[in-house]
Amino acid sequence: MSLQIGQLAPDFELPASNGKTVRLSDFRGKNVVLYFYPKDMTPGCTTEACDFRDYHQQFADLNAVILGVSTDSVERHKKFIEKYNLPFLLLADEEHKAAEKYGVWKLKKNFGKEYMGIERSTFVIDKEGRLAKEWRKVKVKGHVEEALAYIAEHLQQ
Repeated sequence: MSLQIGQLAPDFELPASNGKTVRLSDFRGKNVVLYFYPKDMTPGCTTEACDFRDYHQQFADLNAVILGVSTDSVERHKKFIEKYNLPFLLLADEEHKAAEKYGVWKLKKNFGKEYMGIERSTFVIDKEGRLAKEWRKVKVKGHVEEALAYIAEHLQQ
């Protein structure tokens, strides 16, 4: 599935780290930073999550909600949140349905092995539920600041 800027973002329903089931459409009226990452507790994913944590208030000041998505279980998400004091929801996409809707479930190669996994990607969804911006194959360093700057510049009231 190919996503186009300006189209309605694909909705999904996933179990969240707060014990509830969350739908993307629950957040209409807010900007959403939907970030897909490979795995809890790994170095790059921890850095990215902590960067989002450190800028959480600035995103909130821009009426933006952060949602992290990986194929880890809710229980693993809870441990990740607890260990790093993450103030936003992590969603468990164990069957990679949301990842597939957003085109981030990819064939990956690591140390000569091929496997399917999430390609680190971020999507900004505006208050009307439309895809405003996407970053694929994200490099962690500086990325969160870039997402924040985009929202401040393009999606402010």
